[in-house]
Amino acid sequence: MKKAIELAKWLATRSTLDFRSSSVIVLADDSGLEVDALKGAPGVYSARFAASDGNEGGVSGGSAGNSADADNNVKLLRLLNEVPWEKRSARFRCVLGLTPVLASAQTASSPVCYAEESELRTELFEGACDGRIGFAPRGQRGFGYDPLFIPEGYEQTFAELGDDVKNQISHRARALGKLRERLLQ
Repeated sequence: MKKAIELAKWLATRSTLDFRSSSVIVLADDSGLEVDALKGAPGVYSARFAASDGNEGGVSGGSAGNSADADNNVKLLRLLNEVPWEKRSARFRCVLGLTPVLASAQTASSPVCYAEESELRTELFEGACDGRIGFAPRGQRGFGYDPLFIPEGYEQTFAELGDDVKNQISHRARALGKLRERLLQ
């Protein structure tokens, strides 16, 4: 939500478009891996999970901010080392924020609840894909935690299944499906 609102505000102050007469919207997303045995971690910190240990260079040469995928996977496997298969449940979750770009006169806070108009008009669409975390990376496709994540109903990781299957069952696909339904109303 914050990403979409901030970008919408930025566009409203820097664009030459007249937002009073047009419908311009911003779409932003955030997603992450939630592991039940880790009380939902890494969650929104998925991309910088290994860096939270101060391991920003890591074994794979990541830079400040996000961690290298291999470093994130190594840390996840280390934390789950003693966790048995039946307790390795996890899910990828994605939330999309759809925010209108408002003319500056429309962005003032509500006199009732101190929320800005852009916050009140932002719509959220959520999707999740449940599965388990494997014991070792498998597969060459995908990115991030794909070599470790085995979606429910499958025996292969996202990295083994490939883009066609992943794009049908993923957390982003499910969130985008809800957004599509809303836009077609």
